[in-house]
Amino acid sequence: MARRPRLGKKLVKSWLPVLLLIVLAAGGAFGWIVYDISRPQRRAYLVTPQAFAQISGPGLKATEETWRNSDGTTARGWLLRGAEGAPGVILLHRYGADRSWLFNLGVKLNEATNFSILWPDLRGHGLNPPVKWTSLGVRESDDVLSAISYLKQVKSNGQTLVGNTLGVYGVELGAYAALKTAPQDLRIRVLVLDSVPADPDALVNAAVRDETGLDNRIIQSLSHLAMRAYFAGKYDNTGSCAFASSLSTQKIMLLSGGDAGYLRNSTGALAKCFPNSANVEVKTDLPLTGFNLPSATGEQGEGYDRLVIEFFDRSLRPPAEAPSLP
Repeated sequence: MARRPRLGKKLVKSWLPVLLLIVLAAGGAFGWIVYDISRPQRRAYLVTPQAFAQISGPGLKATEETWRNSDGTTARGWLLRGAEGAPGVILLHRYGADRSWLFNLGVKLNEATNFSILWPDLRGHGLNPPVKWTSLGVRESDDVLSAISYLKQVKSNGQTLVGNTLGVYGVELGAYAALKTAPQDLRIRVLVLDSVPADPDALVNAAVRDETGLDNRIIQSLSHLAMRAYFAGKYDNTGSCAFASSLSTQKIMLLSGGDAGYLRNSTGALAKCFPNSANVEVKTDLPLTGFNLPSATGEQGEGYDRLVIEFFDRSLRPPAEAPSLP
């Protein structure tokens, strides 16, 4: 009878190194995955203000700007100035994209409304980013607040360039960051949110699936644990609905469509979270969304741009001041 406990101990001792190796290998694999998805692939900008000006003429004067984030890191973006005292609009791209994806939309918005436009590169995005990593929604809202602080300090002829009202447009990661920021700064009066994820975990799931081709609950759960470890307990998975429930006076437009995949459902579900449904417009059957805006055909792209521009124009200033768009 005494041999069985000793045999059990021997088996445990013999398998313990194997189990330890498996745990270490799994930890290393998921650590690499998290490291990889926090540094999305960077491509050349689709367009720059300089390249655009060569085509359209020297009238476009978007400038390269930098400012400081609240954590001391550097942020950057393009700024296109509008009329003094007019509203400003910040355009936030999706995960894996960059500011150039929304450049045409911003130029058209400025031309139609004379609002000032700011295109930031979200952290970890764009060519040679000053911050090498993205937090997939954890830190991005703090960065948007820093972008707002910068924009409010810009002067024109000695006067503050941007008035007291702001709008924010965001796609996917940018939409989550915009929604998370809005309750923290009441100057944000208008939000246009395209293809909003339910929470940062949903962004992680999509990034891991695209990177590895694996999509199951075990992989997802382990990836979430790895993200929490990687961000040293500062990973925040607060859902989009929680932020939406605190917005009662802002004007909201929710956009999505079939090309946004799983984000179409989460965007539609988000509409029920806002306390004042009268302030919310929902269009989740679009043939084209901001998720794939650069690949748009002329007609589809024009239709999408006009939808966004008209909403900002009529929502960011009193109706008496709003010009009729051509």
